[in-house]
Amino acid sequence: MSVNRGTDRGWRHLAALTALAFCVDCAIAADGLTAVRSPYGAPETMDRFEKIARDSGMNIFARIDHAAGAAKVGLSLRPTQVLVFGNPKGGTPFMECSQTVGIDLPLKVLVWEDATGHVWIGYNDPAWIGHRHGADNCPAIGAISKALANLVDKTIAPAGAY
Repeated sequence: MSVNRGTDRGWRHLAALTALAFCVDCAIAADGLTAVRSPYGAPETMDRFEKIARDSGMNIFARIDHAAGAAKVGLSLRPTQVLVFGNPKGGTPFMECSQTVGIDLPLKVLVWEDATGHVWIGYNDPAWIGHRHGADNCPAIGAISKALANLVDKTIAPAGAY
C-alpha cells in the first residue's frame, strides 16, 4: 500500500494548526521568530518593553513606528513598532563567535496588533541567529536568550509586577 506523502503532510499540518488555534496565549515561532501575546495595547507594550530594557542597562538606538510611516504616505497599517536595542556586553561575545552576526545586531523587538486585535511582542531567537551564522554552539546565545525572554516576561507581566 502506498501513502501519498503530500496528503499525509497536509493532514499533519491541519492537525498542528487546529491545536495551535486552541492555544490562545502560547508563544508562536516561525523562521526564528519568537512571539508572545501581550495583554496590553501595542503602544503600551512597546513603552513597557523600552522602559524595562533601558532599566536593565540596554542602549536604545531607535524606535520605529511603521504605522505612522504608512500614514505619512496615505496608507493604513495596524499598530506595528520596532525597537532597536542592545548592549555590547552581550553582542560582542556573540560576534566573537561569528562576526557576521553583526548584521543581526543590535537586537530588535517587534510589537504588532494582528487582524483580530491581539497584540504580540516578538524577536529573533538568538539560537536561530547563531545557526544562521554557523555559530550554533556560541556560549553567548544562552545568556542573550535568557535576557530577551526575561525582558518580554516582565513586559507582559501584570502592572507593578516587575
